[in-house]
Amino acid sequence: MARPRRNIYAAAEESATPPDALTPSQHIARVIKSEGSNLYSCALPSQQIVLVELATRFRNTIWMKRGGYVLVDLTPPEEKKGKVDGEIANVVREEKEWRKQSYW
Repeated sequence: MARPRRNIYAAAEESATPPDALTPSQHIARVIKSEGSNLYSCALPSQQIVLVELATRFRNTIWMKRGGYVLVDLTPPEEKKGKVDGEIANVVREEKEWRKQSYW
């Protein structure tokens, strides 16, 4: 059975507007490569490569391509389990709107 369209549109609308401010654990990252099973390698502004997981609300709804930007929420090292460093909290779709923010 297919997902209701209202969920698809809600996820798309949520990713269209940038947040006002970022928390200390959030970073804008560039997607380098898809690792499979909703895992992506991303490069942080410090050129550090992290492995992040796509949030469940975006799975099968929004597709990402190499070179695109995402908002990554990293988990603290003491809470980290396995190889995954964090989660993709938001997908940058309207890059012009995001670039106007002070944290970009």
